Formats: sequence, C-alpha cells, structure tokens
Amino acid sequence: MLFGLDGVEIGLIIVFLTLFAGILSGFPVAFAIAGSAVISFAIIAALDSGGLLIHQAIDTSSAEYRALLAEGVRADSVSIFRYPELPRIGEPVFVQGWEVALDRNVSFIVNRINERVLAGQSIETLLAVLMFVLMGITLERSRIADDLLKTMARVFGPLPGGLAVSVVVVGAFLAASTGIVGATVVTMGLLSLPTMLKNGYSPQLSTGVIAASGTLGQIIPPSIVIVLLGTLAGDLYSAAQEQRAQLVGCRDALTYLGEPAVVSVGTLFQAALLPGIMLALLYGLYAFGYALLNPSKAPAVQSTSATGEIITRNEAFTWFLGIPTALIVGVILLGQVGMVGSQSVTVDSFSEAGASASLRTNVPPDCAEAMIELHGQQAWDQAVAEQAAIEEAGGVQLARQLTPEERATLVQERIANAPPIGTGLAIAMLLFGLSFAVARGVAPTASPRPLLIGGVGIILALMVDILVMGPTMSPGLRTIVLAIPLVLIIYGMAKAAGMMGRNELLRVVFPPLVLIVAVLGSILGGITNPTPAAALGAGGAILLAAYRKLKDQGKSAFVILGATLAIVLMIVIGVNFDLRINHANVPIERWLAFFVAFSCFLFGMFGLLYACAVLWMGGVLTPVVRETAKVTSMVFTILIGSQLLNLVVISFGGEHYIQQFLRSFDNEWQVFLIVMVVLFILGFVLDFLEIIYIVIPIVGPVIYGGTLDPKWVTIMIAVNLQTSFLTPPFGFALFYLRGVAPKEVTTGHIYKGVAPFVLIQVVGLLLLAAFPAVVTIIPNLLSQ
Repeated sequence: MLFGLDGVEIGLIIVFLTLFAGILSGFPVAFAIAGSAVISFAIIAALDSGGLLIHQAIDTSSAEYRALLAEGVRADSVSIFRYPELPRIGEPVFVQGWEVALDRNVSFIVNRINERVLAGQSIETLLAVLMFVLMGITLERSRIADDLLKTMARVFGPLPGGLAVSVVVVGAFLAASTGIVGATVVTMGLLSLPTMLKNGYSPQLSTGVIAASGTLGQIIPPSIVIVLLGTLAGDLYSAAQEQRAQLVGCRDALTYLGEPAVVSVGTLFQAALLPGIMLALLYGLYAFGYALLNPSKAPAVQSTSATGEIITRNEAFTWFLGIPTALIVGVILLGQVGMVGSQSVTVDSFSEAGASASLRTNVPPDCAEAMIELHGQQAWDQAVAEQAAIEEAGGVQLARQLTPEERATLVQERIANAPPIGTGLAIAMLLFGLSFAVARGVAPTASPRPLLIGGVGIILALMVDILVMGPTMSPGLRTIVLAIPLVLIIYGMAKAAGMMGRNELLRVVFPPLVLIVAVLGSILGGITNPTPAAALGAGGAILLAAYRKLKDQGKSAFVILGATLAIVLMIVIGVNFDLRINHANVPIERWLAFFVAFSCFLFGMFGLLYACAVLWMGGVLTPVVRETAKVTSMVFTILIGSQLLNLVVISFGGEHYIQQFLRSFDNEWQVFLIVMVVLFILGFVLDFLEIIYIVIPIVGPVIYGGTLDPKWVTIMIAVNLQTSFLTPPFGFALFYLRGVAPKEVTTGHIYKGVAPFVLIQVVGLLLLAAFPAVVTIIPNLLSQ
C-alpha cells in the first residue's frame, strides 16, 4: 500500500488534486475538467499497472463473511467501514485491468452524453437554462438594474441603512429576473457601490450587502442552479428510492412509499420561493439593524419625491393597503360561501374509478414489516381496513363509459350547482379593481371620474354574470353581453395607466414585475413546466428591452405595446374559446375566435421580430446572443467534462467506496451533515456547476435514498452552495466584486463585509433545518 493508504483512497486524491490543478492552471474550467479526467485516469492506470495501488477488499470467501450473511445481514450493507474486523484481500483498483475500464468508459460516456446532453427526458428541462440565461442577459443589458437601483434608493434612502436595503430589494428582484450570480454582482457593484461610498456608507457594509444580495440568484427562482440541480436530483431520488424499496423486499418505490418517487424542477421552484424570500429579509434586517447601531456608517439619504404629488398617510393607507386588502378578502370570502367558483359544466365520458386503499397491502411479509416501520402501525391498519372494505364491496370499481342519459344528468347537476360568478371573471375584476385603487393612491389630486367609470364597469360585469350569463352560455355570446362593461373598464384602465405612469416606482418596477409574475406564476401554479415558461420570459425580456431602447431614442414604441397586447389577447381567447377547427361542424363564433387569435399570434410574432431588429440595430442583440451562447456552451461543456470525471471515479471503485463510507453511519442526519460540510468546503475552490455535476452524483444515491424530503435536501444544498459563493478567501462572488470595486475598496474590506452575511447564511440553513415546513409548505399547498 502506497503511503499506508488504500488504493482507492489514493485514486480519489489523485482525481481531486488533478482537478484543482486543472482549474488553477488558467485553462477554461469547462476544458480543465475533461482534461483532468484524462490525466488522472492515466496516472491511476500507470500506478495500478506498477502494482502500487492495492485495494483492501473484504474477503467474501472467508468464514467470518459467510457467518455474517447467515445472521441476516445484507451483502450490500457489508463494508470495511462498518465491519473493519473482517478478513481482507489485496486486489488492484482496476480488477480486470485498466484497458477493460477504458473500453467500458468510452462506450458508457457515449451513451451518457446521448442520454443527458443530446437526447433523453432531461434535455427539455435543460433547454430552460438557455432561455433563462437569455432572459437574464437581455434584462441586464437593457439597464433595468440601473433604473431599479435609482428608484429603490429614493424609496428606502430616507431610512437608516436605506441604500443597503434598496440593494437587497434590487438583488432579490434581479435574482427573480436573471438568476445569474456573476452578472448580478458585477452589475450592482458597478452601479450601487460608488453611490453608497459617496453617501458615507462604510466599505464593509457596502461590499458585503452587494455580494450577498447578488448571490440570491442561486436560490430565488427562476434559478439556473435549481434547474440544473433539479434535473439531477429527480433522477437520483427516483433511482435511490427504487433501490431502497427493493432492498426491503418491496417490488417498487410506489408500493413502499405510498406515492410516486418523483421530484420536478417546477416543484423545486415552489420549494425555493420562501427560503429565498427569508434570506432576503434576513439581509435587509441586518442592514437596517447595522444602521441603527452605527448611524454614521449607514446614514439616511434624503431624496425628492418620485411623483411630485403629496400623498397623505391616510390616503396611502386607504388606497395602497385598505381598499386592496378589502377587495382580496372579499373575493376569498365569496369563494368560501359559494358565490365565486368554476362554472365549467364539462363532464368526462367515463365514470370515476373507485378509490383504492391508502397503501398497498398485498405485499410480501418483509415488505409489510418495512412499510409498517416507515408509515406506522396506525396507517397500516387503516390501509388494511380500507382494502378489506373494498374487497367486501367487490373490489375497486373500474371506470366505465357513461351513457348519454347519465352524462346529461351530470351536466344538469353541474348547471344547478354552478356558482353565480365565474372564477376567471372574478379574478379579472379583482385585478382591475386593484389597478384603480393604486392609480387613485398615486394621483389623489387627479379627477376620479375615469376610475369611477371603470368601477361602474366592474360592478356591471359582475351583475351581468349573476343575472344574465349562465354556465351554458357560449363564449361568443358572453363577449357580446359583456361588451358595454368591458368598454367602461378599458376606458378606466387607460386613464389609470396614465396615472400610475406618473409614479417612477411603478413605471420602473411594473414591467419587469409583470414578466416575473408571468414566468414564475405559470411554473408555481402548475400551468406549464419551466421550459415554456422560460421561453415566455425570454420573449418578454426582448420586448421589454426593445421598448426601453425605443424610449431612449425618442421613438414610438407602438409596435412593441401592440404586440404585447396581442399576446395577452391571444392567451385570453385561448382560455375562453375552443379553437379547434378540425371538426365536422364548427360554429361561426369559433371560426371568428380562431381568426382573431391567429391574427394576434401573427402580430405578436411580428412584434417580437421587430424587437429583435431594434435591439440588433441598437447594438444590443449581438452581445446578448454572444454572451448567451458563451454561458450555455460553458454549462453543457462542463456537463460533458464532469461525466468523464465521474466515470474515472466509478471505474476504479471510488464512487462505491465513498458511498460505503457514508452508509456506514446509521444516522442519516449525520450523513447529511457530513455531505453539507464537504460541499461547503468544496465551494471554496469549485464553482456550483462542478459541484452539481461531479460531487452530487457520487453522494446523491445516499442522501436521496433515505427518509429525508427530496425537496428539502435539494434546497438545503442550493443554499449551501450559495453560502460557499460568499465565503473567503475563494468565494466567487468576492472575486466578481473585487474586479469592479474602486481602488479605495480593499480585499480586506470585502472579506470583513461578507463575514456577517456568511453567518446569516448559516443561520438560514439552521432555520431551514429546524423548520423544514418553510421549504415544503408551498409545494404541499399547491399540490392539494
């Protein structure tokens, strides 16, 4: 044994030393990883051929090993870590020779790349990375961060530490719109750091809050980290739980767990929302508290009003808080009492299948014992009772095709039980009402007549829905009946938009906020998966950037606004009308709706192409496309290189060796703590991409193969990687900020500034560990 170490241990040391040397060599990281894989394999193969790498494996032919198996111990749980007293035999790390390992690796890497990079189920989700990168870089180049920082500084500046709080708010905002840590840190470092220093803020607080807020893109969705981590976590969790179920004698994970072993990127976005907001709040509270204790190092900054209008406290409370709260609570209460709800009368052609037992009980005895241990005796007894009742009733009732008479009866029941106000109309009228309230609060001295006319339109629309429209009324006739109320509402909205446009905060925040809500809302609400939502975000970012460019040039943005309205109208028509025209008898209103929607689609595409032309002629599109190609190609090249490195570790038994070590601990919390500490340390020298694609596949089968919630595990890893971005001396966010900081700001200032925020990150991790519901509450609520 070389240096008294096991051959596999030496192989792992060689791999990681070669990887670190490759990264520090100055070569691009994407190529350094692949190169380190080739070099490390050559070194290990040479040492193994020279007889210098000997692995001390358990002697499976020994009497002690056979006695252990006779006691009921599973062979897969026997390792040198758990049973160090077992006899061992020395064998090469490449048992069949390095030539066989090389041949196996080459063929395997081709299949793995085809499966994870070129094709397979994960490629569609990975396309979201391209779209989110394009969205983020486009918004960054459109100078939206500049406007946000100036506006938030006016809002929060008069407060103690207000500039620091405004940086946190903008950091969270940019995280939700870009998801790119480097771009956010550099942008805010260029824009806000000189302003904070000029206004007397200490360099430590200024640099610390900028670096920390910039890393929020790691966790706040749509985060590229979560997209990449989620695609990997889903595969690891599914495979690990299948193996876990089979080890205890169950045929699959669905039987053992009582639910599918699935975790999606969309679910992880839902899980990451509250932790991201929690970290942003902790950052802001620290900045505010620091200013209270050290007022000279974070002074308040006076600024002029953003609107020029004087708004009293009572007016602000009434129109910005009181009326909106009353409207939202009113709609919720109407929904609770049955006044608002779905008016759909659609009935399936088949009857509903009968409910099955909460757990499968027709399982082998060892599987039943394991399920009782997992779910508890009470849950098992309940499932047994449910299954007995089902069998007594003749088994699970299967779905069958309904007769025309049965379907007609069900339709009549739906009509009779339909609520007076439809959900869609209620939500639309609520949004209009909120807009009118905000507009009144922004411009209290303006004439309220247009807003009152719009409010009358809302009341008329609701009255028409209650008194005239019914669940069976066709969409075309609904449109005609609602024509007059809609005209009044549109008139009021046109005037309200002009009033709200006077407020700089709304004018700057509203457009990107709508885009963020559209992207995240479609994902969090389960309307679509991340890839189409990312495409929507990329298209919206291009339109928004083109609008900004035209305004800066003093040109009309009518085409951009028209295209945006056309896209909204197309979506509204698609939701309310059946646009299928390939049937035998298509009513005239469906043809009209189809042609209007198709026309909106064509105009929307024209507007998008026009926006691209505006950005191209303005010198914006070319660098955006180039930077997007650079980032995405780096991501996929690192993915390929990391697969090579993983195969090297697998080929000499390194992955199995590490997993055996982790499984030797009986407490899975202890295992998870070890993994988190290792990830934290590796985050000093490795980027999140290398950690996700190199380290997580090795430790993932262990940490995702227990009882810990996979959503919670993934978010904890993401927050941990975010912490490593900040930690001196190798935190990447610190290097990003150092590159754009003025000369008077030293590296020591940056290190001292981020230290409190590293502690806040650790506190955040402890809070998530103590209260896992912060992660799981939103996915659980949305799944019900």
